[in-house]
Amino acid sequence: MEERYIPEVPLSSFLRHALDIVKNPLPFHHKNFMEKGDIFSLKLGVNTKVYFCRDAAFAEYVLQKNHKNYTKSKIQTKDLAKYVGKGLLTAEGAHWRRQRKLIQPAFHKKQLKGLLASIEVAILTEYKKVVANKTIDIFPILNDLAFQTVVKSLFSSAANQNDIDRLQYITEAAQKMLVKELRQPYLGWWFSLSGKIEKHLKLTAEARQILSRIVNERRTSGSKQNDLLDMLLEARYEDGGAMEEAQLIDEILILFTAGHETTSNALTFTFQLLALHPEWQEKICQEILVVNTQSEDLMTRVMASTVCTQVIEEAMRLYPPAYFIDRLNIAEDKFNGMTFKPGSNLLLSVIEIHRHPDLWEEPNTFNPKRFSEGSRKFSSQYFPFGAGPRKCIGNNFAMFEMIIAVRELVSRYKIYPKFDDIDITPLITLKPKNAFLKFEKR
Repeated sequence: MEERYIPEVPLSSFLRHALDIVKNPLPFHHKNFMEKGDIFSLKLGVNTKVYFCRDAAFAEYVLQKNHKNYTKSKIQTKDLAKYVGKGLLTAEGAHWRRQRKLIQPAFHKKQLKGLLASIEVAILTEYKKVVANKTIDIFPILNDLAFQTVVKSLFSSAANQNDIDRLQYITEAAQKMLVKELRQPYLGWWFSLSGKIEKHLKLTAEARQILSRIVNERRTSGSKQNDLLDMLLEARYEDGGAMEEAQLIDEILILFTAGHETTSNALTFTFQLLALHPEWQEKICQEILVVNTQSEDLMTRVMASTVCTQVIEEAMRLYPPAYFIDRLNIAEDKFNGMTFKPGSNLLLSVIEIHRHPDLWEEPNTFNPKRFSEGSRKFSSQYFPFGAGPRKCIGNNFAMFEMIIAVRELVSRYKIYPKFDDIDITPLITLKPKNAFLKFEKR
């Protein structure tokens, strides 16, 4: 095949728009995709070139077909790992494969069924904060909801509220610090010299102490809670051994980090879109009436909530919390005549693939009906939880949680928008901004 040239964006163009890019890089990405094509490059230094991609076939190739030749970048394997350790999200190679095989059974649908009651209780508790006939920013409520749901699923009632609040504070503080480090790499020396990084490393050490105490209390109590902590404690490697405590705590910290921010973002965008499209609120309500009369079993109700599922899937298409996926290739690779030297930085733009005009009919329109046959129909162009062997292990957990959260809120309130347009802040995840809504009791 003839060698294809990959268009390059001049560094001068990047520098000219640097301040705007720091605030929101997505317009810069979109402009160059439109002008340069579905793959373009940007040289940021003598030996650093980043390839930006919205080619769904190439993304599928990297994430699935030739995934063994690709590894995560240091953003996760080093920068994030220093705060949360080497868990599933940050590990690579044989260590990752061993952990994935060990932990995967805990997230099978049949195992998650036993957690749904705890998830529902956590959600209903947080919804007590919703005030009728008053404009509120829904994101803080949903952020707490998502964290509390992870905690209740992990620890049932074992952890006291002071510990939970402290763990949430530390988790979010570390995330904010990581964002600063990634958005302002030129201030790395100052973050170290001023003690900011050391301060947050001490906070994560405190979180580890809290988690160690909770784990040891569970072990010595001998009680069975049938929560995620029990499942992780009982999990065994092929040699019959259990996870060491340090590794177990790494995995719990990963669940806190990966399991709450993306979910709260997705839920916020979902409710904003429902506020703008009230006809879908009514469709969900009609579905709830039918489903609830057919079964009292919560898992059955969740699995039967197809309209609700379509709404959430469409929200994650338009506003994917994990809006980019980064990879480095180990050996030289070729794809459709393009050559990628070893160690090339690849940035797969999920949000651009999800809105690509060649892949989606009316790509910028909210239309949950497109998922009426399920999301598998779009498996080669729809990656809200990633794809391939490194697809998010908690995707079923997250979907069950979001379905319950949407059902419970929409069945209680009519939702009205108190914002002009859906506003975003692209950080490590795609975060909502100014998500002001008004709720009227049904």
